[in-house]
Amino acid sequence: MSTLTKPATATPTAPPRAVRARLSFPHLVRSEWIKLWTVRSTYWILPLTVIAFVGVAWMTAHFTSSEAAQSDGAPVVDASIIVQSGMYLAQLALVVLAVLTVTGEYSTGMIRATFAAAPTRLPVLWAKALVLAVVTFVTGVVAIAITYLVTTWVLGSDDAIDLANAENQRVLLGAVLYMTAIALFAFALGALMRHSAAALATVLGLLVVVQLVFQAVPAQFFRTVSPFLPGTAGSQIMQSEQFLEMQRQIPNSPFLTPWQGFGVLLAWTAVFLVAAMVLVRRRDA
Repeated sequence: MSTLTKPATATPTAPPRAVRARLSFPHLVRSEWIKLWTVRSTYWILPLTVIAFVGVAWMTAHFTSSEAAQSDGAPVVDASIIVQSGMYLAQLALVVLAVLTVTGEYSTGMIRATFAAAPTRLPVLWAKALVLAVVTFVTGVVAIAITYLVTTWVLGSDDAIDLANAENQRVLLGAVLYMTAIALFAFALGALMRHSAAALATVLGLLVVVQLVFQAVPAQFFRTVSPFLPGTAGSQIMQSEQFLEMQRQIPNSPFLTPWQGFGVLLAWTAVFLVAAMVLVRRRDA
């Protein structure tokens, strides 16, 4: 005799609780690091920066040494001349990298995915700036180190850059800091404008065109404002003491010490970064 059994009913279970993933700042930095090194332009621009810096510095040391040998004299070349000669082209390459670091995502629309993953937008901007600063600083150190080795080989040990000299130390360190600051300056304008061509035109205009115009026009207004332009002020940290003394003697013209000039460049960068942070929070991606 069989008995009827009541089928067992499944016990209802509560739906799984949604787990909100928290994207921390170190994860954002790692994400931006991966983005930077997965773009082909990075592998072109960074070596070109070093090659441009070292190449122009080598030519400066080589031709100066050749002219001195023809006149039976010692080559008159110091760290300031070598560093600044290589900086003119190197900074242009870094400006391109810095602008593309932020505008590249806007042009492709990837910035929407980035902001969707990190709804708090400002840490994304900070992460990009931090990665760019570290990469630029290391690139500058590599360029300076190779430049020192190359120019020592060209000039000889007697006329090479004296690393024990306080002025040379300031110039060499200042070159690395200047490259990093200029990259962040260009990055800030890129984040502010979100358009590669507009940002590049503005940065290069401020660093090259406006600077040359202000230095060329013989008017008191231009002489007063020119020392406070970002490129002019920032390059003070790479000037020799002799050149700084000549500047100090110019009448009716403001004089900035090396670190004051670098501070002005940082102030320009901070202003544009703050403006970019405000607009990043307000504007749609």
